[in-house]
Amino acid sequence: MTRERGTHAGPRPRGHGATTTAGAVLVLGFLGVFFAWPVVAILRLGLRSGIDEVLTRPDTWRIVAFTLGQAAASTVVALLAGMPLAYVLARVPVPAKAVLRALITVPFVLPTLVVGMAFRALLGVSEPSAWAIVLANAFFNIAVVARTVGGLWAQLDPRATDAARGLGAGPFRAFRTVTLPALRPALWSAAAVVFLFCSTSFGVVLVLGGGRYRTLETEIYLRTVRLLDLPGAAVLSLLQFAAVLAALAVAAFARRRRESALTLRRARGATRRPSGVEWVTVAAAGAVLLALAAPILALLVRSVSSRTGWTLAGYRALSGTGGVLDVSGWQAAWNSLRAATDATWMALLLGILACLVLTSLRNRWATELMDAALMLPLGVSAVTVGFGYLVTLHVLPGDLRTSPLLVPFAQALVITPLVIRTILPVLRSVDQRVRSAAATLGAGPWRIRREVDLPLAGRAVVTAAGFGFVVALGEFGATGFLARPEAPTLPVAISALIGRPGELNTQMAYAACVLLMLVTAGAVLVIETLRSDLSGEF
Repeated sequence: MTRERGTHAGPRPRGHGATTTAGAVLVLGFLGVFFAWPVVAILRLGLRSGIDEVLTRPDTWRIVAFTLGQAAASTVVALLAGMPLAYVLARVPVPAKAVLRALITVPFVLPTLVVGMAFRALLGVSEPSAWAIVLANAFFNIAVVARTVGGLWAQLDPRATDAARGLGAGPFRAFRTVTLPALRPALWSAAAVVFLFCSTSFGVVLVLGGGRYRTLETEIYLRTVRLLDLPGAAVLSLLQFAAVLAALAVAAFARRRRESALTLRRARGATRRPSGVEWVTVAAAGAVLLALAAPILALLVRSVSSRTGWTLAGYRALSGTGGVLDVSGWQAAWNSLRAATDATWMALLLGILACLVLTSLRNRWATELMDAALMLPLGVSAVTVGFGYLVTLHVLPGDLRTSPLLVPFAQALVITPLVIRTILPVLRSVDQRVRSAAATLGAGPWRIRREVDLPLAGRAVVTAAGFGFVVALGEFGATGFLARPEAPTLPVAISALIGRPGELNTQMAYAACVLLMLVTAGAVLVIETLRSDLSGEF
């Protein structure tokens, strides 16, 4: 009987079963306490009535159709725009690549409300627009595609593609028949994450939809916060949950067909100068960068402009206290940095442990179920999770509802799936026969992970850390409900300013957005510098 490359064939390392079980218990335990329990509590409160009424409304199914349709369209646009950037990050030796990665990542962490307003100004949209929603959601998620796909692409051995070119295949045919099949695990991972983000998009739809275009996320918020219709919101949360499960099942099925051992190489010397028609891809990447820069430039211009001309009034007001904000903008920035740091180390511990468990499980169905469970926080409304925390966590020792770690816990739930989707494709691409050989020589499971997996996955871990950190910096959905008034993060401060009338408040909001972009860009540059320093080791 033949054995597929990359499967778990071979002898089991000593202690393999106990180690895997313990890791799975820790991961699922955290997920159960900080995700499943709060969500189930809210659903139990809300599902006592109102199911038939909500499901029989034609508006409900129109909202479901628009949610899935705009998410699918946004995912396609993000994939098409992100692939040229992934190629440049992986294969082209451009100068200051750390700066390029930072520029690509910054749009992903901007508050959704601000991006919605930026696209309204940029596109001249005065009426609700479905295409503006699609473009804005794609703008957010291009970084997911570029970083996830580019991370695996950089470690693919280019000799297979070079061999195909040597046999007469053109650049496009070599890409289609050799490179693209090898990239499919990362492509499906990126597509699943982008679809989940777009299907739960909140601020963009709220600003650009104008009440005419509504998604399940905005409808859940409306029913929970404004209409106090908890039963109706709970039913919509179930529909959202079902849609997420279906998307995860499709993505898992597609990934399972392609996630076998790939030919990886160490990153040193992985880039080369493009030739011939490959310059078209580089030009396309440049066009995407210009498109990403346009909304950001609109925000910069808006932060220093008023009805009477150029002004720095927003920045001056942001440096003080009082009025709408109880703290200065600088204190809000420090709150964001502190919460993001805590969320990142939590998500890294949980995500790396989850990846090790997922690559160690021998039961295919157990692996797929656990993988899907770890992705669910991306597809459940932040409103549901936030209110669930307030309802449930008071029974734990110390009443976590008043703990400064509550916001990092919620942010860690959001970024852990991103950590997993960044690291897991690389770990699953390691040829299992290498692990089996190490086990035959007497290496235990942890030594195998340290000496076999880490040299290939180390850079992916650093990438996941940086990616998760900047996502936590800009997280608003859960943070907006859980942050204490005396300790707001920058996205919470921006939301408060946007919600108040007055030109000065608007200028302060855009100034705070610029501050968030600068903090994010600085953090990404630090991470990218560390990542570059590690490139010689991993």
